[in-house]
Amino acid sequence: MGSKRTAEGPLSLGYVHGAVSIVRETIEIDAPPEVVFDTIMDPHRLSEWVTIHRSVKAPAGQKLEAGARMDQVLHMRGVSFTVHWELESVKRPSAAEWIGRGPAMSRASIRYRLSGPPEGPTQFEYSNEFHTPGGALGAVASRVVVGHASEREAERTLAKLKQLLEKH
Repeated sequence: MGSKRTAEGPLSLGYVHGAVSIVRETIEIDAPPEVVFDTIMDPHRLSEWVTIHRSVKAPAGQKLEAGARMDQVLHMRGVSFTVHWELESVKRPSAAEWIGRGPAMSRASIRYRLSGPPEGPTQFEYSNEFHTPGGALGAVASRVVVGHASEREAERTLAKLKQLLEKH
């Protein structure tokens, strides 16, 4: 299974445009959309599948609806940093968008899109846009510091999610 390919190439895209780094991945998971959605939306299960995740603080019993918040510690290229996330929108079990604020006024948005029959498999589309501070200079610095690491980590993360949910 894995990432699907189109006439233009793989659906895995990682590039920096201006001061925005964008990573997009699509994977098919042999599990119902509800199961995939419940897993990816549970902040306390992030450690089971997000490769750069270190910890999360989210209010106990918080409903996952627009306005929900969590603080997540991520680790990439030897550096740990905190992102303050707010759930911008959610449509169970097919879509969600988180907006994050990170160090040095950086911003990010993560979008999940899920589709497929109720019994599965699920087509999971993941998109991460990272807005660097500092305009074009910040974009160049991001390319040097992060390089293709975000793209590789997205691929590894989705492979780990697939493995977790396809255990039989």
